[in-house]
Amino acid sequence: MIKGEGAERAGADLEAQSWGSTRSWVAQRLAAGERIADVARLRGGWTSEMRRLSIVGPDGRRDLVLRSFVKPFYVRHAEGLLSREAEILGLLGGTDVPAAALVAVDATATCCDHPSLLMSLLRGTVRVDEVRVEQRVDLLADQLVRIHQVEVTAETRPRTWQPWTSPERVTLPESTARPELWRRAVDVIRQAPPAYEPCFLHRDFHPGNVLFDGDGDDVRVSGIVDWVETSWGPADLDVAHCSSALALLHGVPLGMTFADRYLAAGGQLAGENAAHLYWRLLDALAFAPDAEKVAVPWRELGRSDLTPSLLAGRLEAYIQALFERYS
Repeated sequence: MIKGEGAERAGADLEAQSWGSTRSWVAQRLAAGERIADVARLRGGWTSEMRRLSIVGPDGRRDLVLRSFVKPFYVRHAEGLLSREAEILGLLGGTDVPAAALVAVDATATCCDHPSLLMSLLRGTVRVDEVRVEQRVDLLADQLVRIHQVEVTAETRPRTWQPWTSPERVTLPESTARPELWRRAVDVIRQAPPAYEPCFLHRDFHPGNVLFDGDGDDVRVSGIVDWVETSWGPADLDVAHCSSALALLHGVPLGMTFADRYLAAGGQLAGENAAHLYWRLLDALAFAPDAEKVAVPWRELGRSDLTPSLLAGRLEAYIQALFERYS
């Protein structure tokens, strides 16, 4: 859901990817007299294929976003993921969280070529450069506090959080000179999760899922995207995930400050260092061995400097910094 930069004309390429049924499904959900005038691919995603659809009709032009799962793993899990996102977008419509408005969903590809969700386009762009990054990180912290304050009922509460790795699934880097550091980190997450006060989580909150609008001192968060993993759990999980991403994207020192910025914005986290260490390592180890998964969309957005070796080094240094602060 990136407007402006990050989008590229891709009509011919997309037409070749068997989305004729999906396009017909979209057309049936437009207002009378409207049609799809143009299609552009949106860069920077990993789990799904994103298209911006330019719609024209009697009342002028508007833009929609189409998310389609095409990778086999995500197609298998699409029903749960897209149904969850559709429900969450409906819930967030009554809050001050800047999320897209749901238009339609076909989570099982009953009508579409691939499982798909159609939604409104949010203003703004994903910004992963180093320009005024400190300012943006403060805005991220403030926005995350607001997300965690979303109120839900027993009926609208999202699913309980799930870990993204386990001691058995962690892949240690082959070239590390500090295997003992990694084994120590894995031992931490062998423990039972610390007690926590649950809240509403985005669960995949990081710079790649936040849109910014404006320039200079007027920059602001204009949208939060990718709600397929929304969960109910500890605020520490969202803070940990954003901290890991910031450490990889902008360097370990900035990643280590995010929890402090979140607290300064009014958030609440676990009080014990051992709990901090557990949640932060549980997230960081899911990026092992070299964080290449997140690097792909970041490179598409211009961060060609994020080589596997650089990210692997930052991940290891981040784990060391967590032990130095919290153990």
